[in-house]
Amino acid sequence: MNLSSPEDRPGISQRPITIIAIVTAFCLLGDSMLYIVLPIYWREAGLNALWEVGFLLSINRFIRLPMTPLIGMLYKRMPLRTGLIFAILLAVATTIGYGVCKGFILWTILRCIWGISWSFLRMGGYLTIIHYADDSNRGRLMGRYNGISRLGSLVGMLFGGILVPLAGMGSVSVAFGSVMLAGLPFVAIYISGNSSGGADASVLKKEQRDKPKAIWTKSVISMIATGLIVYLIQTILSATLSLVIETNYSQQLLLIGFVVTSTMLSGVLQAARWGWEPFLATWIGLRSDGPRGRLPLFGLALLSSAAGYALVPWQLPIYMWCLVILLIMATSTALSTLMDALASDVARHSSAIAVMTAYSVATDMGSALGPMLIYLLIDLPGGLKYIYLGSAFLLLLVALWHRPGSKTGTTGLRNVIN
Repeated sequence: MNLSSPEDRPGISQRPITIIAIVTAFCLLGDSMLYIVLPIYWREAGLNALWEVGFLLSINRFIRLPMTPLIGMLYKRMPLRTGLIFAILLAVATTIGYGVCKGFILWTILRCIWGISWSFLRMGGYLTIIHYADDSNRGRLMGRYNGISRLGSLVGMLFGGILVPLAGMGSVSVAFGSVMLAGLPFVAIYISGNSSGGADASVLKKEQRDKPKAIWTKSVISMIATGLIVYLIQTILSATLSLVIETNYSQQLLLIGFVVTSTMLSGVLQAARWGWEPFLATWIGLRSDGPRGRLPLFGLALLSSAAGYALVPWQLPIYMWCLVILLIMATSTALSTLMDALASDVARHSSAIAVMTAYSVATDMGSALGPMLIYLLIDLPGGLKYIYLGSAFLLLLVALWHRPGSKTGTTGLRNVIN
């Protein structure tokens, strides 16, 4: 991919970002489906215990911890097209594998392969955004990338939650894997295969020219730690939502005149986020590019999310409870977009490859620890309740850490951005 200066290529600087986002959306179908159906239909996958579900929903992120730095190095030497084609083929193989493979060992291998695929997709997206964006549009372009790519989660969760109870996990997995192949023509047509066009070639040249003196500044460390905590907490909701519904609303659910299962309701609720993501993420990113910056919006999103998590484990009236879930998902959209944009801000003034690799590893670590921890604690008395109350408390602490005037948190980050 030829990453010449955006100013020299008017009108097409957003095309690579859009294409990578579309390809990522296709590849997310199978993974997103699992968060809805696997906690309920784990026996259909040949699993023997519920803790295996938590392990499988986490292992793909643990494998990314050593793989992400390696993939960052590979992108210095190979075309973006090569990495994306490899990622698509791996995603297709793993998703079809969910439908034909049975047993814990085979599923562990499949989840590890998916983790490698996702690392290729996300690192390519991050490095491309850092190149094409500047301080006036970085938030908007990050929101655009996140919004379009998460349409895959919309389809995976919504149709997975609806179709698996009707057709079975095997048939739906094979169908989703076949659909993912549609990403290959986008890559072949729109992404250059020039060997000199590695995804971060121009970023490397800028770093060599500027020679930043310090990489691991307080601002960088602050964003890495924040990414780990927030992504850990966000994964808790996606991994347990159908289980919370099954636990607190075990009776037959009747919504707007329709009887729905726990997986259907979970799929619809989580898919709602990915439905508004392209619009809300872009709007949040655009607002954060304004004169007030990203930090006020970031603090508001943290506090709102904390309030939502504190209400989740209680058996509220079903319509009120659904509104709480939608509030959490709206704040999750804001938090993901703002954190990615903030990380790109500090990376732009430091070593982009090193900082974004460390940030990716930290968010992967948080996402991996989430399902692992909750499925170890979930069988304790009141486990679900304390998991969500603890998450709310952690979010409140993060908001206080990044409050205006704090000597830690984003004080140094504010100086970098301004």
